[in-house]
Amino acid sequence: MSRNEAVIIRSVLTMSLHTPTAAIIEKPFGTLADGRGVDLYLLTNDNGMQASITTYGGIIVSLTAPDRNGVFADVVLGFDNLDDYLAGHPYLGAVIGRYANRIGKGTFTLDDQTYDLARNNSGNHLHGGIAGFDKALWSARPRSRPEGPQLRLTCVSADGEEGYPGRLDVTVDYTLTHENELRIDYRATTDKPTHVNLTNHSYFNLSGPGGRDILSHEMLVNADHFTPVDEGLIPTGEIREVEGTPMDFRTPHAIGTRIEDDDEQLQFGDGYDHNWILNKPDTDPSFAARVFDPTTGRVMEVVTSEPGVQLYSGNFLDGSLTGKEGKAYGRRCALCLETQHFPDSPNRPEFPTTMLRPDDVHETTSIYRFLAR
Repeated sequence: MSRNEAVIIRSVLTMSLHTPTAAIIEKPFGTLADGRGVDLYLLTNDNGMQASITTYGGIIVSLTAPDRNGVFADVVLGFDNLDDYLAGHPYLGAVIGRYANRIGKGTFTLDDQTYDLARNNSGNHLHGGIAGFDKALWSARPRSRPEGPQLRLTCVSADGEEGYPGRLDVTVDYTLTHENELRIDYRATTDKPTHVNLTNHSYFNLSGPGGRDILSHEMLVNADHFTPVDEGLIPTGEIREVEGTPMDFRTPHAIGTRIEDDDEQLQFGDGYDHNWILNKPDTDPSFAARVFDPTTGRVMEVVTSEPGVQLYSGNFLDGSLTGKEGKAYGRRCALCLETQHFPDSPNRPEFPTTMLRPDDVHETTSIYRFLAR
């Protein structure tokens, strides 16, 4: 039996500190063109919530959450097989790095030296470049934790990869807690000064992927300010109040309420594709955003140690991608909440720094918590 055809579960790790429902199951997911095998790990917590994660791109392939009646459904977009991921996709569920979001003109200067990065977005650098972390094959280590099953992923980005200076050693821990949270802990170290900004790029639809659009989802964002962008979606450097703009989600309302407003920022993004500056007292993880689907009662809360979050309303999905269960992914059928530092921070000294030096450690935490009402 070939690796692509294999359906035999190779290992089951039952969590020793909780009921037998908590487990990690590993199975083959396919093979890359160079012959390297890709695996898929299924994490299950004590409540029956599940997350499946593949070593290709660190991608969250599926994530289930209960509705108000306790019925579980998959709430992220993705594909049923590796080949569809390899054919190209808009970062569905992937780990993003070295730098999440955009760097203007694909260049920055660090310690008086200018670095030219891969330009893959209208002359700008986007989401780590042509072959970012979303295309890396990560090493995996399943672990038993008191909070729930955990998958530790590691990779090494070589000095000069995609134009970045320094070797970067990266660890991403996915923990599916018994509190129905998907916790993501990022850690990175370098041997040369560099810039780092890591996130996850899952597309969420709390009614189930490929179903209704997300315009009726109600959103709250804990932010008084956002970073306006130019036509290339690069921050202008201005810090603007959300009050009086379509970016004001301080009071929860449906995402579709203002998305078609005649607003320059919405025109630039063809909808929401912007960074909000979170109201944070410090760098500890704190509340960032909440999404509620009135139809199913599912709620997703986002907690993060990062200073910003990017809301992307799936504006460029056009139905050309066929996802899980043969569902076409159409315009605004999902949303992303990418916890992050601000776009183009390497070129904006007034923004919180993304610089990482050899004596420092880059560590951030983001939590996606699922409830129902």
